[in-house]
Amino acid sequence: MLKKLKELNLELPEVSTPGGSYVSVNVRGNIAYVAIQFPIINGEYHYLGRLGNELTNEEGYKAMQMCALNVLAQIHKKIGLDDIVGLNHFDAYYQSGNNWNDAPKIVNGASDLFLEVLGDKGQHSRAIFGVDKLYGNLCAGITCSFTIK
Repeated sequence: MLKKLKELNLELPEVSTPGGSYVSVNVRGNIAYVAIQFPIINGEYHYLGRLGNELTNEEGYKAMQMCALNVLAQIHKKIGLDDIVGLNHFDAYYQSGNNWNDAPKIVNGASDLFLEVLGDKGQHSRAIFGVDKLYGNLCAGITCSFTIK
């Protein structure tokens, strides 16, 4: 899968450390749960603000891609991408202006990236939640679960 990332001209970012009393990847049996990942690349915050106000749909899509890259970086560090059996589900969180209603379009940024990188192993279900506020005024975040070998 690292080869696929290179083909797509993508690079896994450095993994972030938890901001509280938890672990970034928690493994129970053959399921790995990844704590919320934001559009933070190598310590730099990206895409601050509310979708539909300060940020466009295109920027939201890119923010979700960054979140997905961070998920893959966490899984790679803890388990290894080759030990993924499949992505089960992810929850997407976003903050937006009151009249913005394009969440499925921006969340496709994560879905599309997972499918491009993981192929059939990237098939998943998802849920989307609009929230009032996310950490650091970041516009998006995702949590995931994977089945692993």
